[in-house]
Amino acid sequence: MDQYCILGRIGEGAHGIVFKAKHVETGEIVALKKVALRRLEDGIPNQALREIKALQEIEDSPYVVQLKAVFPHGAGFVLAFEFMLSDLAEVVRHAQRPLAQAQVKSYLQMLLKGVAFCHANNIVHRDLKPANLLISSSGQLKIADFGLARVFSPDGSRLYTHQVATRDASGPSVQTLAVGCIMGELLNGSPLFPGENDIEQLCCVLRILGTPSPKVWPEITELPDYNKISFKEQAPVPLEEVLPDASPQALDLLGQFLLYPPHQRIAASQALLHQYFFTAPLPAHPSELPIPQRPGGLAPKAHPGPPHVHDFHVDRPLEESLLNPELIRPFIPEG
Repeated sequence: MDQYCILGRIGEGAHGIVFKAKHVETGEIVALKKVALRRLEDGIPNQALREIKALQEIEDSPYVVQLKAVFPHGAGFVLAFEFMLSDLAEVVRHAQRPLAQAQVKSYLQMLLKGVAFCHANNIVHRDLKPANLLISSSGQLKIADFGLARVFSPDGSRLYTHQVATRDASGPSVQTLAVGCIMGELLNGSPLFPGENDIEQLCCVLRILGTPSPKVWPEITELPDYNKISFKEQAPVPLEEVLPDASPQALDLLGQFLLYPPHQRIAASQALLHQYFFTAPLPAHPSELPIPQRPGGLAPKAHPGPPHVHDFHVDRPLEESLLNPELIRPFIPEG
């Protein structure tokens, strides 16, 4: 740590505090994530190891935040990242109106390039969301926070836990579904599926995409707990009604992201070739994109709190898992 001068605190994550710092000799500004080991015998937390491994595997991409160094410090260690001014959540939060089409295309194009690069290197991020998409001083979008990342097997033999932020567990298709959610948020100016917990988010998804069935998604019957909860059949809402100001090309691409069967979702590399990116207006140059400056360059991200008091469990009454029980009324089978 002697080679860095701490300039302030950026925020706090699940496994450490992040500081803005300056390299004493080079003057380079970096972000330092200090990870403390609670007990030495426990070793380095798995999430930190995954982040280090994933970033080492994909360190050559301009669309992934760069890990510059890892070094021990006290009873822990420090990760040194390139410093980024803001994130996509801040961009959406500070937008006076939904972003211009050219801006949405630019952000989405950079995100897809980063996701495609990760997939080409057999890395699945599993926690894509606007707050983990950082924005540089030049407007460049870069994927960050690989604490939930996994190496996946192209043949699909690797299994994953269901407890991921994007609420799916199917390798790269997790990311294309998440990309669709991010695209919808950029087009809408707010999340398409604004649930407070798993079951509320599920209700929001059902309201727009309709109730999945074995007819449209045969593999649904193989999911854990499939028979423990059921919803009344509900038809999907046309995306043009959800996003009336979006272009036909945007809606077509979004619809290929937001599909229930994972294997039917468009891959990131294929999405980059979609006509959406080649029709006017063309994607804006990064230098033309808004970069909301955090106060003093330092703004904490949301502190990870305790588990939600309404977290869903299949063995508990459904109403106990909701902040707003009315959300599920349209989906409960009669009788």
